Amino acid sequence: MAEAENAKEWFVLRAISGKEAKVKEVLDAQIKNTFLGDYVSQVLIPTQKVYGTRNGKKVVKERLLFPGYVFIEAHLTGEVIYELRNTTNVIDFLRGRAKNSDPMPLRESEVKRMLGTADEMVTPTADTEEVYLEGESVKVIDGAFSGFSGVVKEVKADRKKIKVEVKIFGRPTDLELDNSQVERE
Repeated sequence: MAEAENAKEWFVLRAISGKEAKVKEVLDAQIKNTFLGDYVSQVLIPTQKVYGTRNGKKVVKERLLFPGYVFIEAHLTGEVIYELRNTTNVIDFLRGRAKNSDPMPLRESEVKRMLGTADEMVTPTADTEEVYLEGESVKVIDGAFSGFSGVVKEVKADRKKIKVEVKIFGRPTDLELDNSQVERE
């Protein structure tokens, strides 16, 4: 088992989008209860805390940094690859371009960036706000125009406001909204 510990590298599993947490839950249970525990040491889904306001209250949402991907630290050998690939909601490993290529381990720089991002998740900075770009499609999620979709016409980063053009009764209308009142479509 000490040999397997030294040979562990980070790999990426492609999962069905929206099922990443379920994949992590299943893998964690398999690690705890089966032989996979000897070969897989960590399962990670990097997220980021996003602050906003909804109905006048400050809310914190967790957003996936890599939707559709689950990171695992493992020593891949015969049966382990089969078990991981055949986990419910897993599509396959992230592999090289060649047909039937082996699962590709992450490079050291990619691992550090991914783990650094995961560390940020533990201690969020105050007032992390979404940054929107002109021409981007957004949906209003708070206020009198909640449910309307539109296009960002102007960004006022210094005041954390944006101007969004929505169609009301078929006519384009400009709304000035806080960044926290909209989300990407």
